[in-house]
Amino acid sequence: MTSRVLDGGLATHLETLGADLSDELWSARLLLEDPGLIRQVHSDYFAAGAEVATTASYQASLEGFTRRGLSVGEAEALIRKAVSLAVEARDTHGSGLVAASVGPYGAYLANGAEYTGDYDLDEDGLVAWHRPRWEILATSGADLLAVETVPSVVELRAVARLLQESPGTRAWVAVSCRDDGHLNDGTPIDEAAKLFADLPQVVAFGVNCTAPRFVPGLLERLSGKPAVAYPNSGERWDAAARRWEGLADPVEYGEAAAAWGAGYVGGCCRTTPEHIRQVRAHLPG
Repeated sequence: MTSRVLDGGLATHLETLGADLSDELWSARLLLEDPGLIRQVHSDYFAAGAEVATTASYQASLEGFTRRGLSVGEAEALIRKAVSLAVEARDTHGSGLVAASVGPYGAYLANGAEYTGDYDLDEDGLVAWHRPRWEILATSGADLLAVETVPSVVELRAVARLLQESPGTRAWVAVSCRDDGHLNDGTPIDEAAKLFADLPQVVAFGVNCTAPRFVPGLLERLSGKPAVAYPNSGERWDAAARRWEGLADPVEYGEAAAAWGAGYVGGCCRTTPEHIRQVRAHLPG
């Protein structure tokens, strides 16, 4: 099967280029302060062999920006800017797709809830929270949405409802998982995938922001739609010490990625252009 190569960690490469992301807006802050650096990251990933640029809208939200004193109109413009920066890099490169990142509610909370699904909103509340940004990104000029790092079945149900409201919007859906069979909230991944089985605009379902050692077992439990897989590098986050531990070799990552058999494959946290270069090198063709 031919795989489409995604990019790697946006924030990771921004930090490599000198960006300070110690802020609740994370990489989205640079949409305001240094958009050119975001465009450079997209360009670097295309040069490394990526065929898809994932936008810097993961942590961008109307609430997050207006809390900083921006108007709603200014916040909407910044979210659209995340897409235009990726489009500019793609057009300069000459080929590729732009996937507008739709981060989970937990990313807005900035308290680690995207790794637990421990939310203060129910399904209806999550639909209402996601809808404004969803509508902006769905009409932003991106080729598709990247709904990613979803930790719970409740949030997945909200996403499914939004997709049903917008049947012309293409998307992939990726969940964050605690082991080789379950989302972070404990839902079996095969049960979660059933929510999207009958939605034709969902081009792939799979996993991201998860330890790569869990990917083979997770993908074995999926059937039907093509899989998407872009886990973390293999390093482990020590929440108490607030640092990454361990090492992940890009060559080993590329070898592992080639064996996953996913239709869309790339990297998430702590992966770099070199990881994507190695993914490209190890994939057939």
